[in-house]
Amino acid sequence: MTVRHSRQRECIKSFLMARKDHPTADVVYAHVREQYPNISLGTVYRNLSLLSDLGEIQRINVGDGVEHFDADTSTHYHIVCTKCGCVQDIRMAPPRLLDQANSNYEGIVTGQSILFTGICPDCLKAKQPS
Repeated sequence: MTVRHSRQRECIKSFLMARKDHPTADVVYAHVREQYPNISLGTVYRNLSLLSDLGEIQRINVGDGVEHFDADTSTHYHIVCTKCGCVQDIRMAPPRLLDQANSNYEGIVTGQSILFTGICPDCLKAKQPS
């Protein structure tokens, strides 16, 4: 698929590449509006969807009712803090679940989605007495 170059799309992708917190479309929109005041939320959603469809970013559903976005498309996992709701990366060797799933399924398993839950370091620190 040939896609025309777009300054707004490049701004969105650059913003995501500079982040580690997996922002929502609303957060991306607020940032992009600083540089492109006339951009619409719909345009941001369309560009995020296109970037995701092209495999240039990841769309992450963590169960909070909104999608989060990640410019890191390498194989990695995410953890959602049950206290503050932040979404963070977990770097670990991928489990062999895909191989196990394929050996136990008559069809073909092509992917997996693993989401961990827990308490982030900031919430742990806030919980501890000084």
